[in-house]
Amino acid sequence: MGHSTAEASDEDSLSRYTRDIREERRAVREALRSDLPDAHLGLGVTVIALVAIAIFSGPRWTLIVAGAFTAWFLLALTVIHIGDGRGRDALRRAYVATFGWGGWI
Repeated sequence: MGHSTAEASDEDSLSRYTRDIREERRAVREALRSDLPDAHLGLGVTVIALVAIAIFSGPRWTLIVAGAFTAWFLLALTVIHIGDGRGRDALRRAYVATFGWGGWI
């Protein structure tokens, strides 16, 4: 038994849809990709911002902001470690997850 024209058309549509979704996801992954140079820039901007906060607002807000970044890093490290990351790779991935936004500056 062969496929009817409607069934073949539905399969072609599903195939095109799947291909389009894969291409869209690949484009989003590429756009959001960052690496160590981006993370180093993000860390540098964070340090400069912390110094500015310390000068203008005092130690209380500096500690709050630094604590937020530390909590984010520890959360990323925990999630990566629960997954499959171990050792230096886990630290690098958590560092990039925390400060990789530097590439968008």
